[in-house]
Amino acid sequence: MSPSPGETGGTTERVLRLLALLQQRPVWTGTELAERLGVTTRSIRRDVGRLRALGYPVNATQGVGGGYQLGAGKALPPLLLDDEEAIATAVSLRLAAGGTVAGASEAAVRTLAKLDQVLPARLRAEVRALHDAIVTLEGGRIEVDADLLLALARATRDTVRVELTYTGRGAEPGLRRVEPYQLVATGRRWYLLAFDLDRDDWRSFRLDRMSDLRTTTWRFTRREHPDPAAYVQQAVSVAPYRHRARVRVHAPVEEVRRATTSATATLEPLDDDTCLLLSGSDSLYALTLHLGMLGWDFEVLDPPELRDAVAEVAARLTRASVS
Repeated sequence: MSPSPGETGGTTERVLRLLALLQQRPVWTGTELAERLGVTTRSIRRDVGRLRALGYPVNATQGVGGGYQLGAGKALPPLLLDDEEAIATAVSLRLAAGGTVAGASEAAVRTLAKLDQVLPARLRAEVRALHDAIVTLEGGRIEVDADLLLALARATRDTVRVELTYTGRGAEPGLRRVEPYQLVATGRRWYLLAFDLDRDDWRSFRLDRMSDLRTTTWRFTRREHPDPAAYVQQAVSVAPYRHRARVRVHAPVEEVRRATTSATATLEPLDDDTCLLLSGSDSLYALTLHLGMLGWDFEVLDPPELRDAVAEVAARLTRASVS
């Protein structure tokens, strides 16, 4: 006989309660679980089987100290969070979204977008209140609005177009209609790689220069796109500047990478002992100082004006050293 809708609903609720109990402590005996849920140990065995069928690795051991234990599987199954756990997770993710640990910021935003989608409104208010009450001391990092970050993360995930007001470098605010593809964190700023519909080309947008974001209902089909990290790095380290340098540095690329940042230089290996450095600045002398402080021999390939500036600074420093 097939179970009635009421029986099916009751079983589902009981299995979820069983899962919540298994996540609360390392080991439960069958008798303890049966007492907590008001069923027989036979029902517990059946419900454990249902959890296993859903992908939850529930281990069972016999003897003294034995019982049921939620183990680690090949894939992470869904977790059940109570109100306090959900709030703590959301606040931690909001803080991690602005952190400097490699890879953590992007993963935190993706996870926060998933959690925010199912978080009740009453808990959202508590999360925001806690987040607003926390102050962190940061070194030069540009903060962005958490709601803007989440909205862009959801639009990227759902492949829907967005409209926003953007204030470009030295430009007046203007409306932009874009297809969002990837959020990129440099450690100091957040950027969005997107296809600009009005300019019919790829663009990178700084999130701290955005306002009035509106998510549309217009879905788009993903295009062939450039590598987001490489595109943004080129855009922030070379493209926006008056002077753009191509320099051969006599050091392995990994060593030079440790002495630079993604916002100041783009690097390409030439061989085991040299690499190509691409960088930009509005000042030739600032470029010269940056190259000199790296600590390795280098050759300026382009532009000729930078070679002249390096020679001029070198002559000035030589005169200063012998005076």
